Amino acid sequence: MWLPLFGIENTSNMKTMTWIASTLLIVLSACNDSAPAPTTSKVSQTKTVDKENLSDNNQTDKVSPRYKNGTNDQNKGDKTGSVTLHGNVKAADGSVIHLYVTEARNKALLDSAEIKGGLFSFPNLEVSRGFYELVLNGKANNKTQIILNPDESDVYIDFKSSRLNGTKLTPGSAENTAWLEYIKLENINKNEIKNLRKGLKDSPFRSRIEEQIKGKELELVQSQHNLIDQYSGTYVAKVLSWKNPKYPSTQGRYFEDMDPLDNSLIHTLAISDRIQGMMVKFSKGEESGFLACIDIIKAHFEPNPKTLESALYAMLDGFYNTGKEDICQYILDNYIFDEDCGADLSDVIRQRAQGIINLQVGKTPPNFVIESYTGGNVNLMETASENKYTLVMFWASWCHKCEQEIPVLIPLYAKYHSKGFETIGVSIDQARKSWSDIIESRGMQYLNVSQLQGWDSPVVKDYKITATPTYFLIDSKGEIVLKPKRIYEVDAFLTRNLK
Repeated sequence: MWLPLFGIENTSNMKTMTWIASTLLIVLSACNDSAPAPTTSKVSQTKTVDKENLSDNNQTDKVSPRYKNGTNDQNKGDKTGSVTLHGNVKAADGSVIHLYVTEARNKALLDSAEIKGGLFSFPNLEVSRGFYELVLNGKANNKTQIILNPDESDVYIDFKSSRLNGTKLTPGSAENTAWLEYIKLENINKNEIKNLRKGLKDSPFRSRIEEQIKGKELELVQSQHNLIDQYSGTYVAKVLSWKNPKYPSTQGRYFEDMDPLDNSLIHTLAISDRIQGMMVKFSKGEESGFLACIDIIKAHFEPNPKTLESALYAMLDGFYNTGKEDICQYILDNYIFDEDCGADLSDVIRQRAQGIINLQVGKTPPNFVIESYTGGNVNLMETASENKYTLVMFWASWCHKCEQEIPVLIPLYAKYHSKGFETIGVSIDQARKSWSDIIESRGMQYLNVSQLQGWDSPVVKDYKITATPTYFLIDSKGEIVLKPKRIYEVDAFLTRNLK
């Protein structure tokens, strides 16, 4: 998911876009070694970014002062090789640490290791350059991101507590030392900018605050440049260079600094982030603008099916999560399921695409079987078959709009339940008490389930939930008949269809 996407804040939730076929004047694109250990020595002098050139000229192909090339012969392209990952963590014997390989926001289990005496080891992993994730005891809220690169054949991580996202050291790994340093700087910078933005509204000093925000943005860019120099030849240096386009003002050259043949791109958020930046800058929020960007992106990555698939799915994911399902359909029809354009794509992208298709009106969404708040399991498809209509509501105890909607849903449920209307509330809470307190205080008599894993809950991922509340109204055949944004839309539907 892109958060926010295309300049739209990911609150509870603006998902609007009407497809007007006559406006689409888009012409489709034709379908048709080992490296030395990276240095970690600091440079004596670092060129600073020119503050006067902070704003890019929209009329030229001038190289952005924010861009710095972090790719050289040492880190160019991808590389696959053997890496031993090991370390220590304060966890009980028998605890299990899982290692996942990432692809943008997706991940797949690579291996697992049992912890003994506070130590863990993954010997002789066959990996490519990229970001990986460690998760302790399967708990989605106890994880951390790391970098593995065959240039570093031995990676040791010293976790200072049982919290993987807490303090840790990575002696001997320039990649992870650099990344931890950057993330710390980035988090500080984001918080400073966030605090400055709080003072923007109705402030008589708006222009001064905006200049301060620009200054903070420039500080982060300078930090990126410093780290690129300091850790020259590392994967991190290349990742940091991808954060700022070389030609940000030229639509046709927006991706030029990203080598489509570099498979290490897919193990980062670089493609997804760059797509978001392009849509914000060039689409103007219009259908034709979005489609023009899509075609340019597809053409850029077309030489490599792997990076192309990553780009296509990033766009599908982003457009679906902001309610632009008609644009998703454009990508599906023209670039994934088209016999010519989609010929070189793998079954994986088609399966992922099918997951989005299955969440559209008229399709059958994924079934789920989740433990009920009152005991036993709730099976979505069984429940749907036993009722005329079943509303699936994704909500959370901390969601203010949910607080407004639940009091409207409760009398609606009482009114239509005897006529064949059921409701399943799917909470994305993590704390059972927070979840149960709302159920009890509100008197929510309908079915309530939760996997208590927050945004990492499997059902949340299956249904691609990025905001609450989100609704799916399903008929007795298990097909989606309505994807309302508010409960009053459900009321109107049931008034017409449950006599």
